Amino acid sequence: MTLKRYLHDLIVEDLAQKMVFLAGPRQVGKTTLAKDIMNESPAGLYYLWDNRNDRRELLKAQWPAEPTTVVLDELHKYRKWKQWIKGEFDKYRDHLHFIVTGSARLDIYRKGGDSLQGRYRHYRLHPFSLNELHHRSNKIIPMKELTFAGPSHDDALDALFKYSGFPEPFVGQSTRTHRRWQKDRMDRFFREDVRDLENLRDLSSIQLLADLLPERVGSPLSLNSLREDLEVSHKALTHWMDVLENLYYVFRIRPFASTKIRGLKKEPKAYLWDWTLASDEGARFENMIASHLLKLCHFLEDSEGYRIELHYLRDIQKHEVDFMVAVDRKPWFAVEVKTSSDRVAPALNYFGSRLKIPFLYQVVLKGERDFMEDGVRVIPAAKFLSGLV
Repeated sequence: MTLKRYLHDLIVEDLAQKMVFLAGPRQVGKTTLAKDIMNESPAGLYYLWDNRNDRRELLKAQWPAEPTTVVLDELHKYRKWKQWIKGEFDKYRDHLHFIVTGSARLDIYRKGGDSLQGRYRHYRLHPFSLNELHHRSNKIIPMKELTFAGPSHDDALDALFKYSGFPEPFVGQSTRTHRRWQKDRMDRFFREDVRDLENLRDLSSIQLLADLLPERVGSPLSLNSLREDLEVSHKALTHWMDVLENLYYVFRIRPFASTKIRGLKKEPKAYLWDWTLASDEGARFENMIASHLLKLCHFLEDSEGYRIELHYLRDIQKHEVDFMVAVDRKPWFAVEVKTSSDRVAPALNYFGSRLKIPFLYQVVLKGERDFMEDGVRVIPAAKFLSGLV
């Protein structure tokens, strides 16, 4: 299966002026995308930091004289990578086009002292989404209504739900392939990514934490409850959650805070980059929708520069809506997720009126009706996802 990834043309365009940092979870297709772009260059170069010979050649910094695209894979494992890449880019920016890829967040240094601001564009590569599989591209304008072109049912959505949007298991579409891929991916995640990037003395405990998260998908995440289960300090648990988030195992969404609702300020919800780790059907579906919405947010932020965030809604009276997307802190649209019921959730209108949310959607997995009721559009999942990235 050959598929031109949704970030391909954007990265090519940005390389004319800046470096591109491409991050995302392990095995999401970063190296393949970077090599596809590299191969469009007459003299492309690829270096993997984990390879001893590549490390040796890379640090010699003997570059071709002609214009060249250079892919630096997992360079962030080099302790001095920021200073090194800054020097090379400043010296050779006229003819070298650097793509730096990594399975850890490459924007962490934004909070540090030696900034690379002005020298790079940062993209986060997501797993396949329904629109990407169908080669559909939407002109999405924040704060405007989404447009939907998909059918009410789509076999590709069934495959995404079962095998995830990661290229290898999705292409294989075999339960055996998916199971073996998932086991290998998690083994390497802890053996390589976590161990290489974090000085953690208790690796087994962070593995236990990762094992506990799938059963908590979609629920407010109580660190106190997890701390008691793991018998560790609050400080250690907080750090481990940050590690899992920085390495693209989990992402957290937080409740939207507003003076117009008496909200709960505390607990975020946790979702997994590989939604198939959630065995419960409802939790997996909610996670899949969360992943598609996060992909939309990251795409608009990384490619267009919008300040856009994914939240959930919950107040002190326990009214709750699964997701709300906000642009510059202003509500854009809210989404309630249901596996089968097309009866409109009252909380959508409750929050819609109080927060003046322009667009309200109830997304249904097992349903083909598309209709409006009391300002809420009830829409099949396949059709709703056709309006995203």
